[in-house]
Amino acid sequence: MGFYARWYVQLVICFMRKVSSSLFRMAMDSKMCIIFNTLFGLSTSFSMAVTTRFFLGCLNGLLGPMKAYSTEIFREEKQGLGLSTLSAAWGIGLVIGPALGGYLAQPAVKYPHLFPKDSFWDKFPYFLPSLSVSAFAFVVAIACIWLPETLHNHPLSNESIDDAEALETGNISNDDDKIIQKDENLFLNWPLMSSIIVYNIFSLYNVAYQEVFSLWVVSPGRFGGLNFTTDNVGDVLTISGIGLIVSQLFLYPSLERAFGPIKFARISAVLSIPLLQSYPFIAMLSGITLYLVINIASLLKNVLSMTIITGLFIMQNRAVEQHQRGAANGIAMTIMSIFKAIGPAGGGAV
Repeated sequence: MGFYARWYVQLVICFMRKVSSSLFRMAMDSKMCIIFNTLFGLSTSFSMAVTTRFFLGCLNGLLGPMKAYSTEIFREEKQGLGLSTLSAAWGIGLVIGPALGGYLAQPAVKYPHLFPKDSFWDKFPYFLPSLSVSAFAFVVAIACIWLPETLHNHPLSNESIDDAEALETGNISNDDDKIIQKDENLFLNWPLMSSIIVYNIFSLYNVAYQEVFSLWVVSPGRFGGLNFTTDNVGDVLTISGIGLIVSQLFLYPSLERAFGPIKFARISAVLSIPLLQSYPFIAMLSGITLYLVINIASLLKNVLSMTIITGLFIMQNRAVEQHQRGAANGIAMTIMSIFKAIGPAGGGAV
């Protein structure tokens, strides 16, 4: 439900660039995440859970402002590092998120000596993981107070140490920092719209893959599945998440500089095709061989996917001027949310 709501709110947010900055939006989104994520953990009915999750999706548009902010705090030659760090953070979430849910859900059942039966934690068995996420979001909201504003322009040439410090603090003179404020229609910006189209199609494919993968690995062997347990699935996703962090932090920046974001994304897309076509043959394996091969395949798939996404992030942010980045990322996230809303249903049906 959050996806359906998010696309509308992102559409509104993308036209608010003259009202608020990326930094302000991140702080506000963190506060909304705290409120509605906590309420989600306190849900006592399905309707309440759906409602709180709907508003959590409505008011949590963090990714768009984060993309704009990650681009603006780096010069253009370092933007690959900035956006790959954002992708690495997603990989960290893939590791920590399942662990939080698995270890903290139903604490009265798993840790009866700490959380007695018939206590508050027993009545709300999923409040503890929700509270943990809200606590993390609270720290992020407070940290936004000390983050530097990015409403200044990074020159592309090498500057002195004094100029670099001025860039970080935003103390650049108006004479050296002039931007031509063009009111260009972003929907007529073909480099931007073409990268958004590819990004949305790939998002549809990626979320459909995630839906099908979980169903496939736990399905019985007679149906072509791997007959894995939920613990096995968690292990595979954790290993993939760790590999994703290492790849995005240490490999992607140098490879992006060598190949460029477009060529590197194309190479990753081409390599993804034979990799996915090999999945039916993986189901023919068994034992330790199956476990090793599926971990390697899942790791490669996630690394290639994040390489494509990061490359598209870079292209979207380079296709517009600085003052248009918030709106451009808002449009991209709006349409992406629609495609991601379709993806799970489409992938599950297929």
